[in-house]
Amino acid sequence: MRNRALHHCLLLLSALVSVLLFSCTKKGDEPKDYNVYYTDTSVIFTVKGIPFTMILVEGGTFEMGATEEQGQEDPDENEYPIHVVNLSPYYICQTEVTQALWYAVLDTNPSMIMGSRSLPVDCVKWDVSQEFIRTLNKILDNKFEIRMPTEAEWEFAARGGNRSKGYKYSGSDDVDEVAWYGPNADGQTHAVGTKKPNELGIYDMSGNLWEWCQDWTGHYQPTEQTNPTGPSDGTHHVMRGGSWTYGQTFCRVSRRNYTSNIIGVSNCGLRIAMTYKDRD
Repeated sequence: MRNRALHHCLLLLSALVSVLLFSCTKKGDEPKDYNVYYTDTSVIFTVKGIPFTMILVEGGTFEMGATEEQGQEDPDENEYPIHVVNLSPYYICQTEVTQALWYAVLDTNPSMIMGSRSLPVDCVKWDVSQEFIRTLNKILDNKFEIRMPTEAEWEFAARGGNRSKGYKYSGSDDVDEVAWYGPNADGQTHAVGTKKPNELGIYDMSGNLWEWCQDWTGHYQPTEQTNPTGPSDGTHHVMRGGSWTYGQTFCRVSRRNYTSNIIGVSNCGLRIAMTYKDRD
């Protein structure tokens, strides 16, 4: 009897503590689906248990297009004219969006190439990527302006930003050091971050998957520009970086590609960016 009475007392005490804790919890104190950690050069997010890092790209000026290190024979006409671009600071993701992060946000996985949660998500349509971004921003309480990078932001980051050493590919003149591409990819994508990073510590901006940009495709203008966003409309969106299905020339930092926003194929993924804001 004594043990049974003690047991009932413990149950009542536990229930009382639960009621008190519940009554002391404000609506704003409900647990969040994300955590944020700041460093001087990055913002590290954890969304539903999946971490990703946004790297600060300090504002700067660069020559965009087929500059000297891109070679004389490789560039296409759409990589000209070379033009000066001024960019404000922004953040860009250290890796391509992984299948783990995509699933955490949308509870789906469109990828054709499966096997590891750290593989980049593929078969990603531009339109569906916008849904991913909207949902991610909602999870983050719309406190951070997550978006696709502009084409100019993408190229500046791929070149290493203000730390650029003038490489042909993103982080090296040796494509095999930094890129999973046709000759070395063994017919598939590879886990993000398994090649050498570039000067900013960013991975896979050459190879692995083509990455969507925000811009409609269009011709370069010869005049100096500040924070360009491309044409106001069009039929195709820009893709950058090359992929596991293409040769090394497509891995160059100035190489451009494009496709319809409703097409998703196994060599197409995305990398997110974030507008720079002073920390509150």
